[in-house]
Amino acid sequence: MNIKVTRGTVKISRNGNNEMDWFRFGAGEKIFVMLPGLSVKSLVNSAEGIASAYRIFSDDFTVYFFDRTKFLSENYTLEQLAGDTAEAMTALGIKDACVFGTSQGGMIAQIIAINHPELVSKLFLASTCARIFPEAEKVMNEWVSLAERGDIDGFCDCFIDLLYGKSFAEKFGELIRLAHSDVTGNDFKRFVILGRSCDGFDIRDRLSSIRCPVMVVGAENDRVLTAQASVEIGEIIGCGCYLYGPEYGHCVFDEAPDYKDRIFKFFSEV
Repeated sequence: MNIKVTRGTVKISRNGNNEMDWFRFGAGEKIFVMLPGLSVKSLVNSAEGIASAYRIFSDDFTVYFFDRTKFLSENYTLEQLAGDTAEAMTALGIKDACVFGTSQGGMIAQIIAINHPELVSKLFLASTCARIFPEAEKVMNEWVSLAERGDIDGFCDCFIDLLYGKSFAEKFGELIRLAHSDVTGNDFKRFVILGRSCDGFDIRDRLSSIRCPVMVVGAENDRVLTAQASVEIGEIIGCGCYLYGPEYGHCVFDEAPDYKDRIFKFFSEV
């Protein structure tokens, strides 16, 4: 059975006349907000697939998925992206939401929880960080460099190698490459801006402002933001932190078969 998906675009006025795409599925009373990681193509285009993958939430939750701000200028920051997302959530009447942020989306989620605590009732942080470690800076610079050159083959090879565990990469690598075969120059320009928005990111001294329940989940073999980044958030906030084993990579949230059950359990707990 297909899950009904509703798509929309919300106006963003905080940083000028801008827009943000979103989609929604499910009919539950609780609000679940998904903030995805950095990608070269908008994941809103994969709305039906995402809704199907997260179908276990559709009875108890109404799930909102937010893209990044549509029109990006040079030197756009994570603070701006978080502010735009908070405005979009408010415009749609969202508050006290269970927020699930992956990678860069987790960075944005932390900022929203700090600056707009009324919007977040629980926070699940997946493979993310409160600061950019040197290892992560090196990875980001490599991705940005490949995107600036328009090297789609090199970009895909690097992306797949660093994001996933060996087994997942071998099984789905060609499908991932095929999905990126139509990436355009404008897609890469947008990716470069989003990638550079992470430069200098460090909110460790602000994490104590987060008052809602938080769960942090990472992977031992996270070759993008590192496992230590997840551990560090847990230590600073004093919340639960779980690390998956070395068979999984940065995108463990797509790989581990029990990952969605873990999210569901945390968001369903009273």
